[in-house]
Amino acid sequence: MKLLIVAATRTEIEPLLSYFDVDENHFKIENYEVDVLITGVGMVPTAFALGQKLAHQRYSFAINVGIAGSFDPDLAIGDVVSVNFDVFSEWGAEDADEFLSIDALGFGESTQLGSSYPMKNMNLKEVRGITVNKVHGNELTINQTIARLNPQVESMEGAAFFYACKQTSTDCIQVRSISNYVERRNRGKWDINLAIRNLNRFIIDFLNT
Repeated sequence: MKLLIVAATRTEIEPLLSYFDVDENHFKIENYEVDVLITGVGMVPTAFALGQKLAHQRYSFAINVGIAGSFDPDLAIGDVVSVNFDVFSEWGAEDADEFLSIDALGFGESTQLGSSYPMKNMNLKEVRGITVNKVHGNELTINQTIARLNPQVESMEGAAFFYACKQTSTDCIQVRSISNYVERRNRGKWDINLAIRNLNRFIIDFLNT
């Protein structure tokens, strides 16, 4: 069986790479062949990198891992969650004060879904995500986004990952760890190290079991 681990940056999965002593973005776990793909930050680099990868190689399963910001105060910094529902939040058009999604315009589907069956064995809270080109840091747009989509987390890659996997019929899940709350930008309140540590601990355990 071939698995694919997808991350935006090497930093987010460095502990995993060190643990499995990954060489040339490939390693083995018993009967599993595992490839690692570092896409770069954002939905466009993610879609391009996955398009290239999945055009030439079939995988039984793909996992998108990374950090995320949280809109949900019930999620603590460092919590690891499963994003099973993700939305291209900016894909559409403005009509004065109203936002028209790409769905409403009739040109695509903004909502992207992961596979459901692997989540049953992960014991993670399932959350709703949005994928953005511009990370939120303005109170007005944060409140508007919450009112329109009611997301719990945001990333810059998740929906693009789901989209690429859907186009190639690749089973997939997205696992993220909370590094910060979505609010006016204040990196002093972020804990990226904790988020990365918890994320990698979970993924390592998941792969080992």
